[in-house]
Amino acid sequence: MTGAGTGPGVVDAHHHVWDLSVRDQDWIVGDELAPLRRDFSLSDLEPEARAAGVTATVLVQTVTVAEETPEFLALAAGSALVAGVVGWTDLTSPDAADVLAALREGPGGERLVGIRHQVQGEPDPRWLLRPEVLRGLAAVAEAGLVYDLLVKPHQLPAAVEAARRLPGLTFVLDHLAKPPVASGELRPWAARVQRLAALPNTVCKLSGLVTEADWASWTVADLRPYAETVLDAFGPERLMFGSDWPVCRLAAGYTEVVDAARSLTAGLTPAERREVFGGTAVRAYGLTPATGGDDAHPTAPHTATPPVPPRENPHT
Repeated sequence: MTGAGTGPGVVDAHHHVWDLSVRDQDWIVGDELAPLRRDFSLSDLEPEARAAGVTATVLVQTVTVAEETPEFLALAAGSALVAGVVGWTDLTSPDAADVLAALREGPGGERLVGIRHQVQGEPDPRWLLRPEVLRGLAAVAEAGLVYDLLVKPHQLPAAVEAARRLPGLTFVLDHLAKPPVASGELRPWAARVQRLAALPNTVCKLSGLVTEADWASWTVADLRPYAETVLDAFGPERLMFGSDWPVCRLAAGYTEVVDAARSLTAGLTPAERREVFGGTAVRAYGLTPATGGDDAHPTAPHTATPPVPPRENPHT
């Protein structure tokens, strides 16, 4: 197996790939998302990532199809870039624990670091608190994995309660819970994300902001209030950079996204930037081998630490 991400560099904690000849991405609908209706592979990502100083990545599930996760694990096993995979399993299934064990034992199973479900698409805002879901989340914790939260602002209260009920599970908030960047509104999103951040078993990704802004005219200044909110709430040691490639391409290229994140964190100390651009992801996901942050030395890995009007954007 090829080693992933050796040496200092940036960790991109959130990206996707897909092959439409293997499986449809049924969320890519409408003219606005048409640029995404093509294949995106690791070979497409690698030159852009390397040029931006990225030495390790986390590949994240895109659809709620069981076959995708073992495919991603096999892909990661042969990759020098992908250090971890956040997959999918049916959390409501009584055999969720057995499925997770089988994934860990299969090809590339050592690269499985987390599980995610498209909670943003669930009509019940309290879906995370259903007994069968909580049972599934407990199985994720028992398997030594983390859980990526893909939610919208109105679903944050349930996320807070789920994280409170499962203190042994690390919850990683994707895309800041998709705040309304295009409208410039901070409330009630900010108060809700602050309540989540008050729990020690929560972490946040600095990701997905450009596609919540106006795709054609966004500026770093538009993103700053939201980035500063999570920096203040979580601190650099619980915030990690993610590109959300290739979805980010709707609004910005890979280098633009990395540069925006660097601008948003320019006021941090070098040690704090190392956390955002590497250390937090290494700790939260237990990535191996060691990878460092922006302008960083390598950080030793260990297991996850417990304790325009706005457009509807269906991106993963």
